[in-house]
Amino acid sequence: MELVDDRLLAAARKVIAVHINYPSRAAQRGRTPEQPSYFLKPSSSLALSGSAVERPAGCELLGFEGEIALVIGTSARRVSPADAWRHVGWVTASNDLGVYDLRYADKGSNLRSKGGDGFTPVGPGLLPADAVDPGDLRIRTWLNGTLVQDDTTADLLFPFSRLVADLSQLLTLEPGDIILTGTPAGASVAVPGDVLEVEVGAGALSTGRLSTRVSEGATPLADFGARPRADDVQREEAYGSREAAGLPAAGPQVVLTPELKATLESVSTATLSSQLRKRGLNNVSIDGLASTRPGQRVVGLARTLRYVPNREDLFKQHGAGYNAQKRAIDTVNEGEILVMEARGEKGTGTVGDILALRAQVRGAAAIITDGGVRDFATVAAMDMPTFYANPHPAVLGRRHIPWDTDVTIACGGTTVQPGDIIVADADGILVIPPALAVELAEDSVAQEREETFIALMVAKGHGVDGLYPLNAAWRARYETWHAGRSGD
Repeated sequence: MELVDDRLLAAARKVIAVHINYPSRAAQRGRTPEQPSYFLKPSSSLALSGSAVERPAGCELLGFEGEIALVIGTSARRVSPADAWRHVGWVTASNDLGVYDLRYADKGSNLRSKGGDGFTPVGPGLLPADAVDPGDLRIRTWLNGTLVQDDTTADLLFPFSRLVADLSQLLTLEPGDIILTGTPAGASVAVPGDVLEVEVGAGALSTGRLSTRVSEGATPLADFGARPRADDVQREEAYGSREAAGLPAAGPQVVLTPELKATLESVSTATLSSQLRKRGLNNVSIDGLASTRPGQRVVGLARTLRYVPNREDLFKQHGAGYNAQKRAIDTVNEGEILVMEARGEKGTGTVGDILALRAQVRGAAAIITDGGVRDFATVAAMDMPTFYANPHPAVLGRRHIPWDTDVTIACGGTTVQPGDIIVADADGILVIPPALAVELAEDSVAQEREETFIALMVAKGHGVDGLYPLNAAWRARYETWHAGRSGD
């Protein structure tokens, strides 16, 4: 196997990096791009395996990102995606390093934050591009021997051939140029003394582990240029989440904890509906839908997808390729419920077997659409329930354009916002404002406890007058009953 050496580094006139390309990273960042976007790194940032990288003095947040690097083999200018891969000579491992402390000063260019000497190690081995399938590569990253990134190129937002073709539209890719193709979830922060390793594999082939040791810089940045500046926003970005950065949750928010979820699962939607009504919320049900799993109870956080009526000229721009529908499916997370606004349009499908399967594999709790479902028998056989208006064989583009995701939508006659709590069972589907969820769940448990007592009394022959609802006398008997049960 050929190794990366100084000659290859010297041949690289351009180092081009892609911002977001893995669905796992897009989900972590909370944004999925419609088109690829790029930034340049200086060729002087390139380094070989075994090199040290310096965290500049005064900087806190040296981020690492294991990536697959493409090395251009033959010049490419205005090439098509179908022809692009033959212009790639080799594939290797890379680490897109950068200091988040200087991002504020770059205005999006990443020059200072990601352009430092040694900030782009590559190697050690080169895999011939014609010997690998670009859609079947594996990227792994270790931090001090612990695996922190592990993903494949099977479902990239933008396949490698598309990146090469896209870049070649406006600039000539020259032999030796390097394209960094994005990082999966798990990228984080390294400190002096850490050892970073990245490996790219293709079946039995491997680049070997690209090793980089982090050292501490000794020369502070002078005040005639930007000085390091770290805040909680950059810490969250560098570590991947507020939790990973050791930061408290941002702002007041209700999290669907396992305890809250279990409580909501224990009470019926009929009870929850009455408690919502007591709080003046009457229009909080998604109506008119059936379920592929009518006996299955579902509780989860809403993710949203909006379809607009089809207009042929707009469909060409928004409906094809990696559209909003596919982005929504690819970024739904475990336990979440994807809610689709289809305007009650029953004359076409809004989801079919492949995308429903993708949502199930990603761990979605359910799909809810007030439109049609294609490939209905297959979708209905899945373990994940789908709530739908009707089966329909027609493709999406007959009536809809997938327009945007994670926005406020209308579905089944009510409004749904991202982060709303959805509860669904055989009685129907409710949308619960997160701020009310804990109180609502507790009061629903109390209501059902009272109704259990009332049902027992009715079964013994008592009339409902004064019993349902409880008057003062019956409430006193209920309190005695409840106290006795609590002591069991």
